[in-house]
Amino acid sequence: MSITILGIESSCDDTSAAVIRDEVMLSNVIASQAVHEAYGGVVPELASRAHQQNIIPVVSEALKRAGVTPEDLSAVAFTRGPGLMGSLLVGTSFAKGFTTALNILLVDVNHLQAHVMAHFIKRFPDDNTQPPFPFLCLLVSGGNSQIIKVESYNEMTVIGQTIDDAAGEAFDKCAKVMGLPYPGGPVVDRLAKEGNPKAFALSKPHIPGFDYSFSGLKTSFLYLLRDKIKEDPDFIEKNKCDLCASLQTTIVDILMDKLYKAVKQTGIKHVAVAGGVSANSAVRAAFEDYARKYGWTVYLPPFSFTTDNAAMVAITGYYKYLDKEFCDIAKAPFARVEL
Repeated sequence: MSITILGIESSCDDTSAAVIRDEVMLSNVIASQAVHEAYGGVVPELASRAHQQNIIPVVSEALKRAGVTPEDLSAVAFTRGPGLMGSLLVGTSFAKGFTTALNILLVDVNHLQAHVMAHFIKRFPDDNTQPPFPFLCLLVSGGNSQIIKVESYNEMTVIGQTIDDAAGEAFDKCAKVMGLPYPGGPVVDRLAKEGNPKAFALSKPHIPGFDYSFSGLKTSFLYLLRDKIKEDPDFIEKNKCDLCASLQTTIVDILMDKLYKAVKQTGIKHVAVAGGVSANSAVRAAFEDYARKYGWTVYLPPFSFTTDNAAMVAITGYYKYLDKEFCDIAKAPFARVEL
Protein backbone atom coordinates (compact mmCIF):
# COMPACT_ATOMS: atom_id res chain seq x y z
CA MET A 1 0.00 0.00 0.00
CA SER A 2 1.33 3.44 -0.92
CA ILE A 3 2.41 5.89 1.80
CA THR A 4 1.41 9.48 1.08
CA ILE A 5 2.89 12.23 3.27
CA LEU A 6 1.92 15.90 3.41
CA GLY A 7 4.89 18.00 4.52
CA ILE A 8 4.55 21.44 6.13
CA GLU A 9 7.46 23.88 6.54
CA SER A 10 7.12 27.19 8.42
CA SER A 11 10.38 27.62 10.34
CA CYS A 12 11.27 31.10 9.07
CA ASP A 13 9.77 33.24 6.30
CA ASP A 14 8.73 30.65 3.70
CA THR A 15 5.37 28.90 3.96
CA SER A 16 5.62 25.60 2.13
CA ALA A 17 3.58 22.44 1.65
CA ALA A 18 4.52 19.35 -0.33
CA VAL A 19 3.16 15.89 -1.04
CA ILE A 20 5.39 12.82 -1.34
CA ARG A 21 4.19 9.34 -2.21
CA ASP A 22 6.66 6.48 -1.65
CA GLU A 23 9.69 8.82 -1.84
CA VAL A 24 8.50 10.48 -5.07
CA MET A 25 7.60 14.17 -4.89
CA LEU A 26 4.16 14.94 -6.29
CA SER A 27 4.13 18.66 -5.42
CA ASN A 28 6.18 21.29 -3.60
CA VAL A 29 4.58 24.72 -3.15
CA ILE A 30 6.43 27.64 -1.57
CA ALA A 31 5.05 31.09 -0.67
CA SER A 32 7.86 33.55 0.04
CA GLN A 33 7.45 36.76 2.02
CA ALA A 34 8.63 39.95 0.30
CA VAL A 35 7.59 42.09 3.29
CA HIS A 36 10.99 41.63 4.97
CA GLU A 37 13.01 43.22 2.17
CA ALA A 38 12.26 46.73 3.44
CA TYR A 39 13.76 45.86 6.84
CA GLY A 40 16.95 44.17 5.65
CA GLY A 41 16.11 40.94 7.48
CA VAL A 42 13.29 38.74 8.69
CA VAL A 43 10.91 40.40 11.17
CA PRO A 44 9.52 37.52 13.31
CA GLU A 45 6.10 39.06 14.01
CA LEU A 46 5.51 39.87 10.34
CA ALA A 47 6.68 36.38 9.38
CA SER A 48 4.19 34.63 11.66
CA ARG A 49 1.32 36.81 10.42
CA ALA A 50 2.20 36.01 6.80
CA HIS A 51 2.30 32.28 7.63
CA GLN A 52 -1.24 32.55 9.01
CA GLN A 53 -2.40 34.09 5.73
CA ASN A 54 -0.52 31.62 3.53
CA ILE A 55 -0.82 28.23 5.23
CA ILE A 56 -4.32 27.23 4.05
CA PRO A 57 -3.98 28.29 0.39
CA VAL A 58 -0.48 26.76 0.18
CA VAL A 59 -1.62 23.39 1.56
CA SER A 60 -4.68 23.46 -0.70
CA GLU A 61 -2.51 24.15 -3.74
CA ALA A 62 -0.03 21.38 -2.82
CA LEU A 63 -2.83 18.83 -2.59
CA LYS A 64 -4.35 20.06 -5.84
CA ARG A 65 -1.07 19.84 -7.78
CA ALA A 66 -0.39 16.38 -6.36
CA GLY A 67 -3.83 15.18 -7.40
CA VAL A 68 -4.66 13.86 -3.94
CA THR A 69 -7.41 14.55 -1.41
CA PRO A 70 -6.92 14.94 2.35
CA GLU A 71 -8.43 11.47 2.76
CA ASP A 72 -5.58 9.99 0.68
CA LEU A 73 -2.95 11.09 3.19
CA SER A 74 -1.19 8.61 5.48
CA ALA A 75 0.30 11.28 7.75
CA VAL A 76 1.32 14.93 8.04
CA ALA A 77 4.98 15.77 8.68
CA PHE A 78 5.74 19.24 10.03
CA THR A 79 8.82 21.22 11.03
CA ARG A 80 8.87 21.27 14.81
CA GLY A 81 12.13 23.22 15.04
CA PRO A 82 14.55 24.87 15.13
CA GLY A 83 13.33 28.21 13.81
CA LEU A 84 11.35 31.30 14.74
CA MET A 85 8.88 30.35 17.45
CA GLY A 86 5.97 32.37 16.06
CA SER A 87 6.44 30.89 12.60
CA LEU A 88 6.80 27.35 13.94
CA LEU A 89 3.60 27.70 15.97
CA VAL A 90 1.59 28.40 12.83
CA GLY A 91 2.77 25.25 11.05
CA THR A 92 2.59 23.12 14.17
CA SER A 93 -0.93 24.24 15.05
CA PHE A 94 -2.17 23.67 11.52
CA ALA A 95 -0.62 20.20 11.34
CA LYS A 96 -2.16 19.21 14.67
CA GLY A 97 -5.60 20.46 13.69
CA PHE A 98 -5.45 18.89 10.24
CA THR A 99 -4.41 15.44 11.49
CA THR A 100 -6.96 15.53 14.29
CA ALA A 101 -9.76 16.34 11.84
CA LEU A 102 -8.68 13.54 9.48
CA ASN A 103 -7.76 11.09 12.25
CA ILE A 104 -4.36 10.40 10.69
CA LEU A 105 -0.82 10.27 12.09
CA LEU A 106 1.44 13.21 12.96
CA VAL A 107 5.23 13.22 12.39
CA ASP A 108 7.55 15.90 13.75
CA VAL A 109 10.71 16.79 11.81
CA ASN A 110 13.99 18.45 12.76
CA HIS A 111 14.59 21.25 10.26
CA LEU A 112 18.35 20.59 10.07
CA GLN A 113 17.86 16.87 9.49
CA ALA A 114 15.37 17.72 6.74
CA HIS A 115 17.95 19.83 4.86
CA VAL A 116 20.28 16.83 4.75
CA MET A 117 17.43 14.53 3.73
CA ALA A 118 16.58 16.78 0.76
CA HIS A 119 19.06 14.62 -1.14
CA PHE A 120 16.65 11.68 -0.88
CA ILE A 121 13.67 13.35 -2.56
CA LYS A 122 12.90 11.52 -5.79
CA ARG A 123 11.66 13.76 -8.58
CA PHE A 124 10.57 10.69 -10.59
CA PRO A 125 10.34 6.96 -9.74
CA ASP A 126 13.70 6.01 -11.32
CA ASP A 127 15.63 8.90 -9.72
CA ASN A 128 18.75 7.22 -8.30
CA THR A 129 20.92 10.24 -7.50
CA GLN A 130 20.84 9.76 -3.71
CA PRO A 131 24.16 9.53 -1.81
CA PRO A 132 25.05 6.18 -0.20
CA PHE A 133 25.61 5.84 3.54
CA PRO A 134 27.88 6.91 5.09
CA PHE A 135 28.46 10.34 3.57
CA LEU A 136 29.53 13.77 4.75
CA CYS A 137 27.19 16.72 4.35
CA LEU A 138 28.14 20.39 4.53
CA LEU A 139 25.02 22.15 5.80
CA VAL A 140 25.31 25.88 5.11
CA SER A 141 22.52 28.42 5.52
CA GLY A 142 21.74 31.75 7.12
CA GLY A 143 21.61 30.18 10.56
CA ASN A 144 23.82 27.09 10.32
CA SER A 145 27.26 26.01 9.15
CA GLN A 146 27.92 22.38 10.00
CA ILE A 147 29.82 19.35 8.77
CA ILE A 148 27.66 16.29 9.41
CA LYS A 149 28.61 12.63 9.23
CA VAL A 150 25.48 10.84 7.98
CA GLU A 151 25.30 7.13 8.83
CA SER A 152 21.57 6.78 8.09
CA TYR A 153 18.50 9.00 7.91
CA ASN A 154 18.21 8.98 11.73
CA GLU A 155 21.88 8.71 12.66
CA MET A 156 23.67 12.00 12.01
CA THR A 157 26.66 13.33 13.94
CA VAL A 158 27.82 16.95 13.77
CA ILE A 159 31.63 16.77 13.61
CA GLY A 160 32.15 20.48 12.95
CA GLN A 161 30.03 23.59 13.34
CA THR A 162 30.26 27.35 13.64
CA ILE A 163 31.23 28.68 17.04
CA ASP A 164 29.65 32.06 16.33
CA ASP A 165 28.07 33.17 13.03
CA ALA A 166 26.95 31.14 10.02
CA ALA A 167 28.24 31.47 6.47
CA GLY A 168 24.87 32.66 5.17
CA GLU A 169 24.73 35.34 7.85
CA ALA A 170 28.20 36.53 6.83
CA PHE A 171 26.98 36.91 3.25
CA ASP A 172 23.86 38.81 4.31
CA LYS A 173 25.48 41.09 6.92
CA CYS A 174 28.41 42.05 4.68
CA ALA A 175 25.97 42.71 1.84
CA LYS A 176 23.94 44.93 4.15
CA VAL A 177 26.88 47.15 5.11
CA MET A 178 27.54 47.61 1.38
CA GLY A 179 23.96 48.79 0.95
CA LEU A 180 22.86 45.76 -1.07
CA PRO A 181 19.24 44.54 -0.84
CA TYR A 182 18.08 41.63 1.37
CA PRO A 183 18.67 38.74 1.06
CA GLY A 184 22.26 39.65 0.31
CA GLY A 185 23.69 36.23 -0.55
CA PRO A 186 22.23 35.93 -4.08
CA VAL A 187 23.16 39.56 -4.85
CA VAL A 188 26.77 38.99 -3.74
CA ASP A 189 26.88 35.85 -5.90
CA ARG A 190 25.67 37.75 -8.96
CA LEU A 191 28.05 40.71 -8.54
CA ALA A 192 31.01 38.46 -7.69
CA LYS A 193 30.93 36.99 -11.19
CA GLU A 194 32.07 40.37 -12.52
CA GLY A 195 34.76 41.00 -9.88
CA ASN A 196 38.33 40.06 -8.99
CA PRO A 197 38.37 37.52 -6.13
CA LYS A 198 41.94 38.51 -5.20
CA ALA A 199 41.30 42.26 -5.07
CA PHE A 200 41.06 42.41 -1.26
CA ALA A 201 42.61 40.18 1.41
CA LEU A 202 40.16 39.36 4.22
CA SER A 203 40.70 37.70 7.58
CA LYS A 204 40.48 33.90 7.82
CA PRO A 205 39.96 32.22 11.21
CA HIS A 206 42.34 29.75 12.82
CA ILE A 207 39.95 27.46 14.67
CA PRO A 208 41.07 23.95 15.70
CA GLY A 209 39.33 20.83 14.43
CA PHE A 210 36.46 21.07 11.97
CA ASP A 211 34.67 24.04 13.58
CA TYR A 212 33.94 27.29 11.76
CA SER A 213 33.99 30.97 12.69
CA PHE A 214 32.80 33.88 10.58
CA SER A 215 32.64 36.74 13.09
CA GLY A 216 36.27 37.73 12.43
CA LEU A 217 35.66 37.81 8.69
CA LYS A 218 32.68 40.15 9.15
CA THR A 219 34.78 42.45 11.35
CA SER A 220 37.64 42.39 8.85
CA PHE A 221 35.24 43.31 6.04
CA LEU A 222 33.69 46.14 8.07
CA TYR A 223 37.10 47.61 8.94
CA LEU A 224 38.18 47.41 5.30
CA LEU A 225 35.14 49.43 4.24
CA ARG A 226 35.60 51.91 7.10
CA ASP A 227 39.24 52.62 6.25
CA LYS A 228 38.73 52.81 2.48
CA ILE A 229 35.68 55.06 2.73
CA LYS A 230 37.79 57.57 4.69
CA GLU A 231 40.05 57.80 1.65
CA ASP A 232 37.25 57.74 -0.91
CA PRO A 233 33.55 58.15 0.01
CA ASP A 234 32.58 56.37 -3.23
CA PHE A 235 34.83 53.38 -2.54
CA ILE A 236 32.00 50.82 -2.22
CA GLU A 237 30.27 51.85 -5.42
CA LYS A 238 33.53 51.84 -7.38
CA ASN A 239 34.63 48.45 -6.05
CA LYS A 240 31.34 46.65 -5.45
CA CYS A 241 32.03 43.68 -7.73
CA ASP A 242 35.59 43.19 -6.44
CA LEU A 243 34.36 43.38 -2.83
CA CYS A 244 31.70 40.75 -3.50
CA ALA A 245 34.16 38.49 -5.31
CA SER A 246 36.74 38.76 -2.51
CA LEU A 247 34.13 38.15 0.19
CA GLN A 248 32.59 35.16 -1.59
CA THR A 249 35.96 33.54 -2.31
CA THR A 250 37.05 33.92 1.31
CA ILE A 251 33.84 32.36 2.67
CA VAL A 252 34.04 29.44 0.24
CA ASP A 253 37.73 28.89 1.05
CA ILE A 254 36.91 28.73 4.77
CA LEU A 255 34.08 26.24 4.17
CA MET A 256 36.07 23.97 1.87
CA ASP A 257 39.26 23.95 3.93
CA LYS A 258 37.51 22.35 6.92
CA LEU A 259 35.46 20.03 4.73
CA TYR A 260 38.66 18.81 3.01
CA LYS A 261 40.18 18.05 6.42
CA ALA A 262 37.03 16.16 7.46
CA VAL A 263 37.11 14.03 4.31
CA LYS A 264 40.80 13.31 4.80
CA GLN A 265 40.38 12.26 8.44
CA THR A 266 37.20 10.19 8.00
CA GLY A 267 38.13 8.68 4.64
CA ILE A 268 34.56 9.29 3.43
CA LYS A 269 34.66 10.59 -0.14
CA HIS A 270 30.90 10.79 -0.77
CA VAL A 271 30.25 14.46 0.02
CA ALA A 272 27.00 16.41 -0.17
CA VAL A 273 26.04 20.03 0.42
CA ALA A 274 22.69 21.31 1.70
CA GLY A 275 21.03 24.51 2.91
CA GLY A 276 20.41 27.88 1.30
CA VAL A 277 24.09 28.66 0.65
CA SER A 278 24.35 25.45 -1.40
CA ALA A 279 22.70 27.46 -4.20
CA ASN A 280 25.77 29.72 -4.35
CA SER A 281 27.60 29.28 -7.65
CA ALA A 282 31.08 29.46 -6.07
CA VAL A 283 30.19 26.77 -3.52
CA ARG A 284 28.97 24.48 -6.31
CA ALA A 285 32.04 25.19 -8.41
CA ALA A 286 34.30 24.42 -5.45
CA PHE A 287 32.57 21.06 -4.88
CA GLU A 288 33.05 20.11 -8.52
CA ASP A 289 36.67 21.27 -8.40
CA TYR A 290 37.43 19.19 -5.30
CA ALA A 291 35.73 16.21 -6.92
CA ARG A 292 38.14 16.46 -9.85
CA LYS A 293 41.21 17.10 -7.69
CA TYR A 294 40.66 14.63 -4.87
CA GLY A 295 38.35 11.97 -6.29
CA TRP A 296 35.28 12.94 -4.27
CA THR A 297 31.81 11.93 -5.39
CA VAL A 298 29.74 15.04 -4.78
CA TYR A 299 25.99 15.58 -4.46
CA LEU A 300 24.58 19.00 -5.29
CA PRO A 301 20.85 19.44 -4.60
CA PRO A 302 18.53 20.94 -7.23
CA PHE A 303 18.11 24.66 -6.61
CA SER A 304 14.47 24.17 -5.57
CA PHE A 305 15.62 21.99 -2.65
CA THR A 306 18.34 24.32 -1.33
CA THR A 307 16.11 26.83 0.44
CA ASP A 308 13.48 25.97 3.05
CA ASN A 309 10.84 23.75 1.45
CA ALA A 310 8.27 21.20 2.54
CA ALA A 311 9.45 18.39 0.26
CA MET A 312 12.50 17.89 2.50
CA VAL A 313 10.15 17.77 5.51
CA ALA A 314 7.88 15.26 3.78
CA ILE A 315 10.72 12.89 2.80
CA THR A 316 12.08 12.95 6.35
CA GLY A 317 8.58 12.29 7.62
CA TYR A 318 8.28 9.39 5.18
CA TYR A 319 11.30 7.59 6.67
CA LYS A 320 10.13 8.31 10.20
CA TYR A 321 6.71 6.93 9.25
CA LEU A 322 8.33 3.69 8.09
CA ASP A 323 10.01 3.40 11.51
CA LYS A 324 6.74 4.29 13.27
CA GLU A 325 8.29 7.41 14.85
CA PHE A 326 5.15 9.44 15.37
CA CYS A 327 4.58 12.66 17.28
CA ASP A 328 2.31 13.09 20.28
CA ILE A 329 -0.12 15.93 19.72
CA ALA A 330 0.93 17.48 23.04
CA LYS A 331 4.50 18.17 21.85
CA ALA A 332 5.40 21.84 21.43
CA PRO A 333 7.72 23.38 18.82
CA PHE A 334 11.27 24.38 19.79
CA ALA A 335 13.25 27.40 18.63
CA ARG A 336 16.72 25.93 19.17
CA VAL A 337 18.09 22.41 18.95
CA GLU A 338 20.96 20.44 17.49
CA LEU A 339 20.87 17.28 15.41
